[in-house]
Amino acid sequence: MSVINTNTVAEQTSNNLRSSTAALAKSLSRLSSGLKIVNPSDDAAGLAVSSRLESQIRRLDAALNNVVNAVSFTQTQDGFLKTVDKALRRMGELAMLSQDTSKSQSDRTLYNQEFFQLQEYIRVTASKEFNSVSLFSATTFSVTIDANGNTFDISGIPIAQNSAYADAITTAVALTTSIGAATALSNVATAINQIALDRARLGAVQSRLNFTNDQLTTTKENLSSAISRISDVDVAQEATQYARYQILVQSGTTMLAQANALPRTVLELLRS
Repeated sequence: MSVINTNTVAEQTSNNLRSSTAALAKSLSRLSSGLKIVNPSDDAAGLAVSSRLESQIRRLDAALNNVVNAVSFTQTQDGFLKTVDKALRRMGELAMLSQDTSKSQSDRTLYNQEFFQLQEYIRVTASKEFNSVSLFSATTFSVTIDANGNTFDISGIPIAQNSAYADAITTAVALTTSIGAATALSNVATAINQIALDRARLGAVQSRLNFTNDQLTTTKENLSSAISRISDVDVAQEATQYARYQILVQSGTTMLAQANALPRTVLELLRS
């Protein structure tokens, strides 16, 4: 049928070209952004899932930061306790030397001066801080260890408030007498036992925190992989589609020109 006013072939060709052009534009957006979901309409359910997973990853990052900071906190504690342990061992040595009956009173006085200096060092250590947080207080620290807000409690290590340490650093006991030296030795031995327990507990806490860190890192990797499968574009596949749409647009443009030329055949009928 030859008509002039309505060119249905051209309209159909134009619709096909419009569809191919839109598909080409979307494919180009995916390739340029690297995302499979450029608009929410591309995959509404996938967008919702990936959004929730990304939010979970952000919370995991925060939990990882908390765990790493907690590890640094306990490592700082242990570093100070290690030097306190050395100081206590030296104090025990001084107390033993002061009990030697062959030592003069002036010798004991010199031992006592060093003993007091080491006591002062431990008292100063008890007030040390990490990022304005006391390292050696009775406060229990709660560390958030996962994306759901679950916590792990770390008991405080009080030095000034713990009698095992407090008795060893009291200035009421001096090495100037054999009785005082014996009392100091007993107090130091108790403090050394306590610091051994505290350092062992810190080691157990660090071990758990390190395992938690590994678990959080693995979980984050798995979630990132899941998000990638949902929202990241397969470049090889999309490049193939892009080439297909590009050919369709080019051929559609050519065919539209041909369809627009069809009514001209009516002129041949009129001429005849």
